[in-house]
Amino acid sequence: MSRLAQTAGLTDVQQEILSTVRDFVDKEIIPVATELEHRDEYPQQIVDGLKELGLFGLMIPEEYGGLGESLLTYALCVEEIARGWMSVSGIINTHFIVAYMLKQHGTQEQKDHFLPRMALGEVRGAFSMSEPALGSDVSAITSKGVRDGDEYVLNGQKMWLTNGGSSTLVAVLCRSDEGHPEGTAPHKSMTTFLVEKEPGFGEVRPGLTIPGKIDKMGYKGVDTTELVMQDLRIPANRVLGGTTGRGFYQMMDGVEVGRVNVAARGCGVAQRAFELGVSYAQQRHTFGKPIAQHQAIQFKLAEMATKVEAAHAMMVNAARKKDSGERNDLEAGMAKYLASEYCKEVVEDAFRIHGGYGFSKEYEIERLYREAPMLLIGEGTAEIQKMIIGRRLLEEYRFQG
Repeated sequence: MSRLAQTAGLTDVQQEILSTVRDFVDKEIIPVATELEHRDEYPQQIVDGLKELGLFGLMIPEEYGGLGESLLTYALCVEEIARGWMSVSGIINTHFIVAYMLKQHGTQEQKDHFLPRMALGEVRGAFSMSEPALGSDVSAITSKGVRDGDEYVLNGQKMWLTNGGSSTLVAVLCRSDEGHPEGTAPHKSMTTFLVEKEPGFGEVRPGLTIPGKIDKMGYKGVDTTELVMQDLRIPANRVLGGTTGRGFYQMMDGVEVGRVNVAARGCGVAQRAFELGVSYAQQRHTFGKPIAQHQAIQFKLAEMATKVEAAHAMMVNAARKKDSGERNDLEAGMAKYLASEYCKEVVEDAFRIHGGYGFSKEYEIERLYREAPMLLIGEGTAEIQKMIIGRRLLEEYRFQG
């Protein structure tokens, strides 16, 4: 157990869950992560292990077969998993966001139908907002859902779908103008559709195609895909919450907890980078002594450890705020922004400490160096976070003149 990134005030149950996850990460993930990552291989054995631990149902209420744990417990588990291999935390995160959206916004029938099987990991979730041409501008989506009797017909192309191939349930955001007069604000004419499909690639159900995996610099192992809908027919009872026009708010609620998750991932990757850096610095000798005894390296280690500690504290604060029922978009945005930026910096410093060996695929830091950049853009870029933070601060500190 490291000195850094400790969390005060945890219950015995939370500590036991975290201890179990940490043990699993040390024994089952870290020894195989780099090899699987270099092969871009889906970590099926690891996923099966996480299912057995019950992590796919961690925040799903007990009445639906889950563990009914808090966002804080979940975020701390994600931190541990990302410390082992960040891609694995991505596999769980999208599943968790869909389960959270169902729990918060689903109809009773939707909850009864999906949540028990999601808790077991039998139904695996993914969610889809982005499109090839819009990036961060969610309000500009062009995918459409048009009512046709007891069904909706969906058309459009979505992008950057984590778990696109392995998932069996995708929450898809589309424009739906039904009941919304012309001139309605774009974010008020969006609907989340719950799309069930078979796992795999190609045409996974009539009208729905998952073309294949996008080849990425890092964040390998997890499948990131496009999603193409061509006259895809969805029953009307698969509109999340049963009412159109609520999709933007539902997705933003999901992304808010997703941002806490990305902050937790940044914390986990930074912790691992620090562990690798501080260990290597005590083994590597130059000029007759371990490089850890050189002041230049000690300064780096001091800065790295401080960043690990600060990011963890902000992530925990954002999770606890959400758990208390308070609005946490400011804290989640700050935590995600700081943790991802600090993660990149800590990883780079660990890379520098490794010297030439950091550039070798033999050393784990090479993998972390390619993984860290994803956190700068996932769940909203740093620039989007700063926009959110700035707007919220102006609301809180409105000038009274």
